[in-house]
Amino acid sequence: MPESAHSPASMSSVLIFDTSVIVDQLRSGCHQQRIQSISGLIRTSSVALAELWRGATNPAEREFLRALEKNHPVLTPTEKNWLESGQILGKMHVDKKLTPGKLRDLHFDVLIALTARSHGARVITSNRSDFELIHHYRKFQMEIW
Repeated sequence: MPESAHSPASMSSVLIFDTSVIVDQLRSGCHQQRIQSISGLIRTSSVALAELWRGATNPAEREFLRALEKNHPVLTPTEKNWLESGQILGKMHVDKKLTPGKLRDLHFDVLIALTARSHGARVITSNRSDFELIHHYRKFQMEIW
C-alpha cells in the first residue's frame, strides 16, 4: 500500500504543510476544519516559507508568515538533501523527459519532501500530481488534501 494511502493515525506525528495547503487556506479557507483537527507537531519548511514570502503582497500575509516562523520550528534542507534533489531531478529528466521549466517547478517540492523524510515528518499537500511523482523516486510520508 503506498504511503499516501496510510491512515493518518499510522503516520508520523511530525507534519510539514506544503506551500499548496497554506496558499489554499489563505485564499479560500478550505482547509480550516482539517487544520484545526490536526494533532501532532507542526513544523515549517524553510523552502515553503521562501515560496510564501516570494508571493506575499500585503501586510496581513507578511504578518501571517512572521507568526508561522515564530510559532513552528523551521526545518531546512541539508547539504545531502540539496545534492539528492539534483540527482532525483536529473533522473526525472531522463525518465520523464520533463522540461527545464517543470524541473525548476519541482525542485522546491523535492526539497520539501526530502527535508520531511530526513526528519521523519509527513508532508501534507494538495499538490497530488507533483508529490506522487516525487514519491515514485524517493519514498516519504505524505497526506493529500
